[in-house]
Amino acid sequence: MGYVIFDKVSATPTKPVVEEGGKFAKENGCDFIVALGGGSVIDASKAIGLMATNPSDDLWDYVMFGTGKKQWPPVPSLPIVAITTTAGTGSETDGGAVITNPETQEKTGVFGTGTMPVIAIVDPELMVSVPASFKAYQGFDALFHSTEGFISNKRNEMSKMVASEAIRNVSANLKAAIAEPENIEAVSNVAFGSYLSGIQMCVGSCTSAHPLEHALSAMHEKLPHGAGLIMISKAYYQTFIDKHVIDDRFVEMARLMGMQDADKPEDFITVLTKMQEECGVADLKMSDYGITPEEFPGMLQNAKDTLGVNFLNDPCALTDEEYLKIYQESYR
Repeated sequence: MGYVIFDKVSATPTKPVVEEGGKFAKENGCDFIVALGGGSVIDASKAIGLMATNPSDDLWDYVMFGTGKKQWPPVPSLPIVAITTTAGTGSETDGGAVITNPETQEKTGVFGTGTMPVIAIVDPELMVSVPASFKAYQGFDALFHSTEGFISNKRNEMSKMVASEAIRNVSANLKAAIAEPENIEAVSNVAFGSYLSGIQMCVGSCTSAHPLEHALSAMHEKLPHGAGLIMISKAYYQTFIDKHVIDDRFVEMARLMGMQDADKPEDFITVLTKMQEECGVADLKMSDYGITPEEFPGMLQNAKDTLGVNFLNDPCALTDEEYLKIYQESYR
């Protein structure tokens, strides 16, 4: 059996690279795709799989949000075998791909029939060499997939169950997985939590935190997605805590994260802050990535245009001013 290698996917998979990969797969008569890498590689492979089988050579024809042409891909994707080398995105468990269009500065979801990986291989030994900072970014991405699902108004018993176990596994093991790279048990538990968080996104949902961050990293490509989520996390969750609409859920998450005597929603922020300090990511600054407060109104509009559906999952409705305040309070 022959094979060809396409190795042009970057940390932020882009429309031009995906289109080039689709053409590459077509020209070489590929029967399936092996996505070996992190979430970016797996996401790109899903979109490449669609471009390899469908008639259009413009990915944005098949994008349902923002400036996309909103055409459902008529032909199923090439089959995807996902071998993940990171614990964060959970992309090996779902059919969605997050792709950036540099021309429009949109970072949004791509979907189609057949993009769910037919096989997912989650081997923690492939993850031990990931640099510590990226282990942290990826681990918090996995955590937030489930904390968002836990507070979502679309939560159900299945999504609550997998989110609870994901929160428990990631929060209890991420510090050790970062500090002790050869601690396979800790890395395995974080990888398991990431896998469960991917399932949470299939049976439940994320909230507005993800599109709010996608706008940050769409406009500043050097910002890792997980780092952006960390930056806005405390202000984001504090906003809903102040509304007192789901106090019990925040208390329960604090307990899942190790604070067994938690009895008020603010305890979630306390334990989240401690976890960020222990994992060495408490001092991340937007300004280090060239982000300026003047960009926030445009970023909010970008977030709503590209993944506005996630805003509908928030535990209560917020005004644009309240979303802008999350950006503003997160800025350093």
